This record gives sequence, structure tokens and C-alpha cells, in this order.
Amino acid sequence: MSERQVVVGVALIRDGLVLAALRPGPDGGWEFPGGKVEPGETDAQAAIRELREELSVEIEPGASLGPAQPIGDRYQLRVYAAALIRGEPVLSEHSAIRWVGAAELALLDWLPADRPFLPALRQVVENGT
Repeated sequence: MSERQVVVGVALIRDGLVLAALRPGPDGGWEFPGGKVEPGETDAQAAIRELREELSVEIEPGASLGPAQPIGDRYQLRVYAAALIRGEPVLSEHSAIRWVGAAELALLDWLPADRPFLPALRQVVENGT
């Protein structure tokens, strides 16, 4: 089997809140915005590019929120905390976006690959780190 392609997810944090994005369609659910890492790109470069493309914001990627999680047989998801540097998220590729607090994270219907990152993310948001 060939190596799985990396997809980066970004837990964008602002003022103690995290941006959640709703993926439309029958396989939809709440997810961290992001996308595929292109050849020659680092995870951080992909995160910056993807959020610029998807949400029209500038970010500063931070710490990983845990080990990669499989998405089917072809992809693996890596999620990073990030700070919003500039801009206000613009809804374009998702059916909804919303800022949620640490206590609300577990209440959303997250996509399966995103769920394992929630405990670490909650700690980051609660501790302000």
C-alpha cells in the first residue's frame, strides 16, 4: 500500500473560541478547515495556504494536537492549533462556520477523523496556550 496523503486541519483559535466548519453533503459534518498538503509543502505552509483560500484569513500555525488520524485508505489527517492574525473568516466552501467555546466542542457532530483531536484542543483553549 502506498503512503497516505496528508491532509491538514486547522483549529483556528481566537479569544478562547475555535472555528468549526460544516462540510455539506451526505458525508458532511463539522470539521477543522484545511486541505491536502501539496508536494514540496510543509504542513504549516499548507495550513496557511488552505485557510487563505477557504476562509480569506491569515493565520499563524502552532502546535500539533496529536498523532495523525486515518481518513479512509488514502488520507491521514493532522490537526494543528493556529492563531488568527488577520481577517474575518468568509464562508465559501462550507455550508456554515461558527466560533465555539471549549465546552461546546463535544456538542457538535464532528467528522470521525476530527473527533480524536478534541480533548487536546479543549485543553489548549481552556489553558489559553
